[in-house]
Amino acid sequence: MQFFETIKIEGNQLSNLAYHQERMDRARLEVLGLNVPLELKKAIVIPKGLSGQLLKCRVIYSERIEKLEFEPYAPRKIKSLKIVVDNTIEYNYKYSDRGKLNLLSSQKGNCDEILIVKNGLVTDTSFSNVVFFDGNNYVTPAKPLLKGTLRQSLLEKGRISEGSIGLSDIKGFKSVFLINAMLDLESAMEIKIEDIV
Repeated sequence: MQFFETIKIEGNQLSNLAYHQERMDRARLEVLGLNVPLELKKAIVIPKGLSGQLLKCRVIYSERIEKLEFEPYAPRKIKSLKIVVDNTIEYNYKYSDRGKLNLLSSQKGNCDEILIVKNGLVTDTSFSNVVFFDGNNYVTPAKPLLKGTLRQSLLEKGRISEGSIGLSDIKGFKSVFLINAMLDLESAMEIKIEDIV
């Protein structure tokens, strides 16, 4: 079974590395039964030709780190979300097998991305956590599919809070931000609530 971590590299610095390390250690322990840590800081060497750029580093691992991929990062343009319902989906670790997420993504129709609802509650998009904004407060679903590293960092800093967000609660917000390891709250894509269908 393979997993991956996506790590933002900016100014040759690895962002939120401790959170990625903790999640990787937990996945290897809980799923593979391995208690021998792999040290990300030692494993990631930025290629000379890419030094200084904003990079997306993908670390593919299982028992060991199997592959490192680096690419200059350019965010997707997302302006609309399609609500899709799946009450059985599980994605609590960053599995390399994204078959179920890809299947749900195929239901997006004319929208740019999907917003996954499980058991009546909003969770995530296919590639990001979500943070809803009501004009004053930033609220992220208490039960995401995947507890992202940036999400965890923002919660610990008190910049966002958790809440149960049902389908009927969405209209009480002004917009939603898509966040992940590459997109912090300042650079996140903001989508108006009326563009969630």
